[in-house]
Amino acid sequence: MVPIEHVVGLSAILFAIGVVGALTRRNVVVVLMSIELMLNAVNLAFVGFNRLAPAGAEGANLDGQVFVLMVITVAAAEVAVGLAIVISMFRNRDSIDLDEVSLLKW
Repeated sequence: MVPIEHVVGLSAILFAIGVVGALTRRNVVVVLMSIELMLNAVNLAFVGFNRLAPAGAEGANLDGQVFVLMVITVAAAEVAVGLAIVISMFRNRDSIDLDEVSLLKW
């Protein structure tokens, strides 16, 4: 059995890699992948902490897995909207570089 410290450490490392990727890269696809990495790090932490929770009166405690399903749902919606924005941006600008997108800037 893997100790919880290892699971939390791996989750923190994956989340840090995702944050660095989202903040430093200019390609929209890479930023979306970094956000997915952060969401998966959170999922790993949910499942890891769920293993520590005691079983309820009815049986196994599945709260962590339920949260993971919700996060996966949000991630799927984020990817669908994000890729639609990327396709629209590429059709209009012929680039997916975040520095060239200034539609929301004053």
